[in-house]
Amino acid sequence: MDSATIWEWVGYLASVVVAVSLMMSNIKKLRWWNLIGALLFVAYGVAISAIPVALVNFFIVLIDIYYLVKLYREPDTSTTDG
Repeated sequence: MDSATIWEWVGYLASVVVAVSLMMSNIKKLRWWNLIGALLFVAYGVAISAIPVALVNFFIVLIDIYYLVKLYREPDTSTTDG
């Protein structure tokens, strides 16, 4: 399998991962899966010299990281003591 075909499959995988992320009801899981998909798209965009694809997905990576840090820093309000 040549490298162009491998990167094409990375692009397909990235699409599937992003689609799966959008089906998550848990926001933390959504952000993690979306982060993985966006990272795959960054690699894909760089590999095929599609700089706009790489840049917009890098921006999405930064957004996902920002919100994941925010989610993990705030106290969990889903459980109550009574």
